[in-house]
Amino acid sequence: MAIFSSTFRSKCLDRDVEFQVIIPNDDLSFYNNGVREYRKPKKTLYLLHGYSDCSSAWLIKGLALEVANQYHIAIVMPTGENSFYLDQEKTGGKYGSFIGKELVEYTRETFGLSCRKEDTLIGGLSMGGFGAIHVGLTNKDTFGGIIALSAALVISRIKGMKQGQEDGLANYEYYHSIFGDLENVDKTTKNPEVLICQLLEEQHSVPPIYMACGTEDVLIDVNRQFYQFLCDKKIEKVKYLEEAGIHDWTFWNRNLSPAVQWVLEQMER
Repeated sequence: MAIFSSTFRSKCLDRDVEFQVIIPNDDLSFYNNGVREYRKPKKTLYLLHGYSDCSSAWLIKGLALEVANQYHIAIVMPTGENSFYLDQEKTGGKYGSFIGKELVEYTRETFGLSCRKEDTLIGGLSMGGFGAIHVGLTNKDTFGGIIALSAALVISRIKGMKQGQEDGLANYEYYHSIFGDLENVDKTTKNPEVLICQLLEEQHSVPPIYMACGTEDVLIDVNRQFYQFLCDKKIEKVKYLEEAGIHDWTFWNRNLSPAVQWVLEQMER
C-alpha cells in the first residue's frame, strides 16, 4: 500500500493544489495465485470531503485505507475547500472542472490509473456528496458510478434566500458567492435535478447512484426529496439507504464499503 501527498499546478484554480492518493500496489501474488487482474491499471475512486474539511479527512477520520485494500482500488482525495465542487464565476475557481477533468487526467497519467469510465467512481460525504453527484453527472463520459453519503443537496433550501438570512450552515452571502442567483438557482445547471433532466432529454444513461443518509441527519429531508425525484424520473440504477444515524463519521464509515461494493457491481453489468 502506497500513500502519496501530492502537489501540482492547477490551471483550473490557477495555483498549486494538494491531494492525497492511496495506491494498493503491494505484491499480492501469494494470495491471488498470480492472477493478472492485480497488474491491470487500477480502478479509481475520487473521494470528496465535506464542508470545512480537507484532502486528508478520509485518511485521518475515515476508512479510505481499508476500502482501498478491500477492493484493490486507488483512491484520490482532493481538497475542494468550501466550494461545493462547483465552477464559480465570481472567484474564477473552477472546482468542478478541476475535479471532473484536470485532476482525473493528471492522476491517470501520473499514477497509471485506468482510463475507462467503467473503472472510475466518484463519491463523497455532505458537501462532497453534493459534489460527487454534480461532478459525476456533469462528466458523464468519465465517471461510471456515484456515491453520495449524507449529501448536502441544499438547492431547495437556499432557493429564494434573502440577504441577512442563514440556514444553520452558512449565510446568504456565502451561498450567493457559490451558487449565484438564489432566486432562480433551481433552474440552473448547479441543480443536480436539472442535470438529470438534461441527460434524459439527450437520451444519455444516468450512472449508478448510491445514496445513504441517517434518519436523524439534518439533511434527511433533502436526500429523500432527491431520491423521490430519481424514482419519478424512473432512474433504474439507484440505491437509497436510510438507517439510524446522524451527520457524523460513524455513519459515513459504516456506509462507505457497502456503497463501493454496490456501485462496482452495477458498473460491471
